[in-house]
Amino acid sequence: MSKQSAVEEFDRKFDAGEDISDYVDWSTARRVDPEPKRVNVDFPQWMVDSLDNEAKRLGVTRQSVIKVWIADRLEERRRSAA
Repeated sequence: MSKQSAVEEFDRKFDAGEDISDYVDWSTARRVDPEPKRVNVDFPQWMVDSLDNEAKRLGVTRQSVIKVWIADRLEERRRSAA
């Protein structure tokens, strides 16, 4: 399997919520910034409802949806600025 197809397979499995442990060397894994910083954000009710619907669809918490979406957007902006 080529490196590119292995990366694509990893991404597909990760996005689908499948087991990716065969692709990770857990002995060297580390958290980049393990200390969370709490922030409070007010959202309109329609956003909270939409977030809750998406969280339910994915089987995760509202907080997880928010964190992943914000991380995706920040990464996208970082890449476009480079």
